[in-house]
Amino acid sequence: MQLYNTLSAEERAKLIDEAGKERLTLSFYAYAKIEDPKKFRDELFIAWNALDALGRIYVANEGINAQMSVPADHFEEFRNTLEAYDFMKGIRLNVAVEQDNYSFLKLTIKVRHKIVADGLNDDSFDVTNKGVHLKAQEFNDLLEDPNTIVVDFRNHYESEVGHFEGAITPDVENFRESLPIINEQLQDFKEDKNLLMYCTGGIRCEKASAYFKHQGFKNVYQLEGGIIEYTRQIKEEGIKSKFIGKNFVFDHRLGERITDDIISQCHQCGKPCDNHTNCANDACHLLFIQCDECKAAMENCCSTECLEITHLPLEEQVALRKGLQVGNKVFRKGKSDALKFKNSGDLSTQPLGKVTTKPETKDIRQKIKVKKTLIGKAEHYYSKSKIAQFLIENKELSVGDKVLISGPTTGDQEIVITQIHVNGGPCETAKAGDQITFELPFRVRLSDKLYKIVQA
Repeated sequence: MQLYNTLSAEERAKLIDEAGKERLTLSFYAYAKIEDPKKFRDELFIAWNALDALGRIYVANEGINAQMSVPADHFEEFRNTLEAYDFMKGIRLNVAVEQDNYSFLKLTIKVRHKIVADGLNDDSFDVTNKGVHLKAQEFNDLLEDPNTIVVDFRNHYESEVGHFEGAITPDVENFRESLPIINEQLQDFKEDKNLLMYCTGGIRCEKASAYFKHQGFKNVYQLEGGIIEYTRQIKEEGIKSKFIGKNFVFDHRLGERITDDIISQCHQCGKPCDNHTNCANDACHLLFIQCDECKAAMENCCSTECLEITHLPLEEQVALRKGLQVGNKVFRKGKSDALKFKNSGDLSTQPLGKVTTKPETKDIRQKIKVKKTLIGKAEHYYSKSKIAQFLIENKELSVGDKVLISGPTTGDQEIVITQIHVNGGPCETAKAGDQITFELPFRVRLSDKLYKIVQA
């Protein structure tokens, strides 16, 4: 019986494309006592895999936290899989503001100690004694009250691109850090102020509101369903948005636009921008804000040091990383001395710019829109002479063939082969096992693949 994802992201994207069906991106959570999280996890995987539901889900003794992509025509069947458990009957599903059929390309369900890492001892306070839930208009009304303090319970990289007007935005890396910091800052306001809190989908506030009531705060309120549900309500009911900018999300989109305001800057040049990038250096993967111009100039890297590393042969890059905590193990999110225009903590609500046109979203289907055959991989790029080196691993490549060079940083580049060299000399056709070189106007990287296009 299959209990784990077996397809690559590209294979899954191809199946989604061939199915031609609309999908819904959604999220939900529930706090409940789960006696056997492993058994619960396996039951969910079997049920959801059968429905082609994808996503990233955490389960623990304390409940479930899920972000998912579900085929629209299987939505009711998916809801039935939730209703099978008493604690999820009638559960609210937060449907994404902007739909994307490719938001998740794997079904990953992990058993964790907690569904949100909050660092709290749940036995020390009543986690069910939560704050008052507010709908969008009620939230807006309380925001207008001068006796209200509003707090963003998200992380610095989330609040930097979008937040509510007048919100306290702690300069923290994670939810666990924010609780003691906010508690200390607000000690003088326990009795007479309204403590109004919000997060992305509501899950962080569920625990935080109970924690702050335990700490002695008398008037605690939380945004029901978080920013996602708030946005749905303001659009359906014609309510003015008090949230400005972009709502950071944790799938490949990295953000949903709520208003046209851009309140953040490119971390490298300072230009108004709110698009996040993960550094292309496998030893880094720093999450930071990068405009299109800097993305092109820096090749998706956060610094010249990382850029230089990505140009090294693969074996040298691996040697540099040996024995070090790197990339996602470090899990740095936007904190680096190389980022000259990084802002966090006390953020302005004044827009730096406006979105005039909807930005292009990465088309995951681009790789599968043409019929192609994988024939080789990149080995080196000689910058001064603009020569690329590839190893032919499968079939043949001839002068006149149209090829696709594809990689996470390079993107998808199509060219027609006009001249090739095999083992240093000109040749009309290269076969499997041949090492070839030819001129290319753009840089290739060791992760790039070489495809021969069979039919456009």
